[in-house]
Amino acid sequence: MATKPRRMTAVEKKLVGVADVVISAAERRKDPTLAIPVRSLSNVTFNERKGLIELGKRKQARSFFNVGMAKKFMQTVLVADALSELQRSNLTTSLREIYYRTKHTIKDSHENTLDTQDESDPLIEDLEVTLAALREELHVRAENAGSVVGPLVLVDDGDRVDCARLGKGGYSVPSIVEPEYLQIRRCTAEFVLLVEKGTQWNRLSEDKFWRRYNCVLLTGNGQPPRGVRRLARRLHEEYRLPVYVLVDNDPWGYYIYSVVKQGSINLAFESQRMAIPKAKFIGLSSADPESYGLPRNVGIKLNDKDIARARELLSYTWFQKKSWQEEIKRMLSSGLKYELDALANKDFQYLTKKYLPRKLKERDWLD
Repeated sequence: MATKPRRMTAVEKKLVGVADVVISAAERRKDPTLAIPVRSLSNVTFNERKGLIELGKRKQARSFFNVGMAKKFMQTVLVADALSELQRSNLTTSLREIYYRTKHTIKDSHENTLDTQDESDPLIEDLEVTLAALREELHVRAENAGSVVGPLVLVDDGDRVDCARLGKGGYSVPSIVEPEYLQIRRCTAEFVLLVEKGTQWNRLSEDKFWRRYNCVLLTGNGQPPRGVRRLARRLHEEYRLPVYVLVDNDPWGYYIYSVVKQGSINLAFESQRMAIPKAKFIGLSSADPESYGLPRNVGIKLNDKDIARARELLSYTWFQKKSWQEEIKRMLSSGLKYELDALANKDFQYLTKKYLPRKLKERDWLD
């Protein structure tokens, strides 16, 4: 019996369109050019009504005959070809494997198509935004980089995962958590606590904070990766759970919070799907050292990079609220930043037994 011809997916058609641009230009003896949306602060706007960072309409022409762009143009087409191969094979892969798949030495030269993964990762983001196809739709996953524990039952590739029965290590959050890959079967939590640091998440997990306060504990070990942010967003949307973000008292902690809440500059095109505009900052604020009696000697002196970053944040549209301007300026005037780990100066379980319970009871957070 004749095999029915395979139909191209919509994403595959878009990827093939990249090759069509090259072929069409070559046939007309023209310079092949791709229009890539600019992913920088200069091309994002803050939509106050939605509370989201959104990508603007500016694009950069990436052409083959431009000496300064030729290599990047070639790399973009190579990566598009590898992504198209994934679509044809109906396989998923990692960012790392995409790098190795597209890394070659150009014939009769010592020139590599790509030298490091730092070159291929941004190209995938370029293609995401250019083709309006999310990384998950391109069949590319990142390494699992987050953990979750709490009263949450998931179904991952047909396997039931009860996140309340996995010990203090919890469940490793996949990079792709869309409903077709990961189903949320049940969640009885009252809120989500998204913790910046794995060390603090471990403390909260070991102390069973999630059981006492009936919450889902999530961490991304630093700035949360897409899977963690997306899972938090799904819990917020599908179960109407408030999301509280627990981060250090420094410019980097502030920014991590804003990424969860409004989206990031680099991935502004994904804000609609990833950001949680109602998320609250429950991390160490600049007033906390005094409120909680933290000694000044556990603060860390702000360095030049901290100060420059804090001043940048002060200028961002989404940090213009009076409360946030006061918060950042208070930190700058103190000359100190405080890590969540500093709470251990009072007691190893101070975070779980004193600090967070009081914060939650007094509804002491920044919006």
